Amino acid sequence: MTPGSNIPLTASRVAVDVAAPVRLDVSGLLLTSDGKVRSDDDFIFYNQPSGPGVTYRSGGGAAPDSITVDTAALPPGIEKVVVTASPDAAGQTFQGIEPTATIRDAGDGSVLATFTPPQLGTETALVVVEIYLRGGQWKARAVGQGYADGLAGIATDFGVSVEEPAAPAAPVAPPQPVAPPQPTAPQPVPPAPVAPQAPPAAPAAPAPGAGKINLDKGRVSLQKNQTVSLVKGGRPLLSLVKMGLGWEPAYRGGNIDLDASVIAYGPQRNHVDSCYFGKLSILNGAVKHSGDNLTGEGGGDDEVIVVDLGRIPQEVTGLVFTVNSFSGQKFTDIAKAYCRLVDAATDEELVRFDLTNAEAQTGVLMAKLVRQFSGEWDMTGLGDFVKARTVRNMVDPGAKAL
Repeated sequence: MTPGSNIPLTASRVAVDVAAPVRLDVSGLLLTSDGKVRSDDDFIFYNQPSGPGVTYRSGGGAAPDSITVDTAALPPGIEKVVVTASPDAAGQTFQGIEPTATIRDAGDGSVLATFTPPQLGTETALVVVEIYLRGGQWKARAVGQGYADGLAGIATDFGVSVEEPAAPAAPVAPPQPVAPPQPTAPQPVPPAPVAPQAPPAAPAAPAPGAGKINLDKGRVSLQKNQTVSLVKGGRPLLSLVKMGLGWEPAYRGGNIDLDASVIAYGPQRNHVDSCYFGKLSILNGAVKHSGDNLTGEGGGDDEVIVVDLGRIPQEVTGLVFTVNSFSGQKFTDIAKAYCRLVDAATDEELVRFDLTNAEAQTGVLMAKLVRQFSGEWDMTGLGDFVKARTVRNMVDPGAKAL
């Protein structure tokens, strides 16, 4: 699954296993329609391993911890169960230890879906997936929302009044006895030693460039790994957009032949189709390519890909925009490369992402569009360089970037 994608559940009892290279603490929270727990009894974890319709199972360090949800046994009014994870070691982040959630039929153990949240950094806690009720149907959604302030951040969001287990409150030091008066000159009494306190929770400061913004204040200049929601407050969802990609040679008189493409993926990060200079239309015309630019010369966009978001089939949940050098020229030979998203109805530039650094590689993942469960799309600037001269070689790196 990709972030924001969902699947209908074919079993009433599902287990969510969360595995990582390090031991994790996994928990489940039962939420009402307002997104809050009813009480602390709705927080299911290692110290409270069972609740109505939800149970926790420890893997003991040798196997993943697991949350099992029996949707038929959930109390009335519970519309969502979120599954969270945090590293067992105090203060450890998810940098380099991306977890994988496996959703299984709890009856026969068959795998229904898997999800690995991409590009984690300073997060110390994570909402991994959620089991939710929509239109009378129970579904599972990939989330991957991180918190830099550990379990306390999740508790704040969902109304759980529990202490951060990774930083228990230190005992208060007993008062120090006062020395009796001495005949000599009084000496200053040193202050009572203060019991060591757990460090304050770090503010939820995401990794550089991370975090979601919106279009309410107009045009957005994305940083690497930053995400923008392609909606404006009170307006309908964007439908027809143009992704313009451009570049210039790094030296006067030189030509640079790059190819812009878009790769479509399904909810399991499976490759659906690719649109490039050799295939100018895919998904029944929902994605169209302007054609190949052989030099990169001239002002404005070098290649344009038009995307009708309203016509993207439901089986497509992610689009990755790439640029690669078929002739083998490196991106260090390019003065600048950018992509920009334009509202095709008004020709207004909405989002721009400029590559600030170049690497001696032949391919770059520029940006991705990911469909959210609400139907809206998010755009994230990537800027990840890979060794790939054709769009075919970009498919696997693009899947990993979703």
